Amino acid sequence: MAKKVITISREFGSGGRTIGKMVAEKLGYKFYDAEIIDRVIEKSGLSREIVEKYDEYATHKSSFLYSIAINSVNASTETYHGTSFASQVHIAQIKVINEIAEEGNCVIIGRGADYILRDRDDVLNVFVYADMKFKCDRVLSLYGETDKKIEDRIKDKDTKRRVFYRSFAMREWGVYQNYHMMLDSGTVGLDRCIDMICDVAK
Repeated sequence: MAKKVITISREFGSGGRTIGKMVAEKLGYKFYDAEIIDRVIEKSGLSREIVEKYDEYATHKSSFLYSIAINSVNASTETYHGTSFASQVHIAQIKVINEIAEEGNCVIIGRGADYILRDRDDVLNVFVYADMKFKCDRVLSLYGETDKKIEDRIKDKDTKRRVFYRSFAMREWGVYQNYHMMLDSGTVGLDRCIDMICDVAK
């Protein structure tokens, strides 16, 4: 069956976001990355500063987030009281991602969407990765240099994403069993990755 929802998890610098955006354009799907932040702000009532701070990040100590994500994706607003900002943000993310999936024909970047939507059969889950040289070259060309080494920036981002994912999914980020497609963008090339995802989604 055709996949109405495509989730793309990605290593930092692998080009996963660019691939997702182009896939959405090619299929005529809606694209959600930073756009999710606006909907989370509306859903949670929290400030943009707080939502952006905790977007796609979590710690192993987020026990409330963990229990909510495992046991219910429909937590009521009242459940938020007395919880951390991180938990509030991620509970709202779960609800927003489910709403987006219900609307259909969309590409969702990151935020554990593959796990959140695990019970749907109209979802295609993709993980995009690449070797360190490819990622370093791409990060340098897109974002330039900072005081921090590029390799360290990449490792830091990916570690935070890995911890975020592990915080509520009880499984490891980037492990092939959790996805339908694993694509090495450095070897395959971004254009071919886009074509392959579109072909499978159709």
